[in-house]
Amino acid sequence: MAATTDDTQEETDAPAAPPARRRGTGRIAAAVSVFGELLITAGLVLGLFVVYSLWWTNVIADRAADKQGDKVRDAWAHPAKDTGPGALDTKNGIGFLHVPAMKNGEVLVEKGTSTEVLNDGVAGYYTDPVKAALPTTGKKGNFTLAAHRDGHGAKFHNIDKLKVGDPIVFETKDKWYVYKVYDILDETSKYNVKVISQIPKESGKKKAGHYITLTTCTPVYTSRYRYVVWGELVRVDKVDSKRTLPKELR
Repeated sequence: MAATTDDTQEETDAPAAPPARRRGTGRIAAAVSVFGELLITAGLVLGLFVVYSLWWTNVIADRAADKQGDKVRDAWAHPAKDTGPGALDTKNGIGFLHVPAMKNGEVLVEKGTSTEVLNDGVAGYYTDPVKAALPTTGKKGNFTLAAHRDGHGAKFHNIDKLKVGDPIVFETKDKWYVYKVYDILDETSKYNVKVISQIPKESGKKKAGHYITLTTCTPVYTSRYRYVVWGELVRVDKVDSKRTLPKELR
């Protein structure tokens, strides 16, 4: 009897076998685990892309713009024999835009508004669909410019800081063109080409004059609409031997 009792106790104390796992449950858990890992990986890739788009492209573009800007200033300091006072276009840029309210330093201005041009961290003047009127010609018209708001230098990132009355200065080899902001359109269709007309009637102007128009994307981090700032020329200062800044930039 004792032997029988001991055998029974040993059987009772033995560990029970684990319950059989359902195949379906195991597969679902594995799938969820893989999906979670994919989400984490996708999040990391997206984060790296954002860093690249909003930071690293700025670094690359600023380097390119600085290099091109140095070439422009060097060309001004050592002009070629076939250029004289008033010469504007060079293959590296035509001058520099200064907008204190945007706190973006000097911005090199080049010909064209293609992605290839603007990605170098510059502002470009329109050649299409409405050709910009360059101020050095002395003719009335609209000096229309575009630049990126985010990434690739983001030269117009702070365009929303501009207020009516703020100065916009365009620097060439020989002159400072000083404009004052007179109107702002904080949102319009990207297909609205009337904002860059030679007479910007959407800003309230009805007669030809010497205008400047800055355009960029809005809202921030999108390209859904366009933000527009209009300015009008108030005076032109000659560049002296010391290249003294106009009072608006001091």
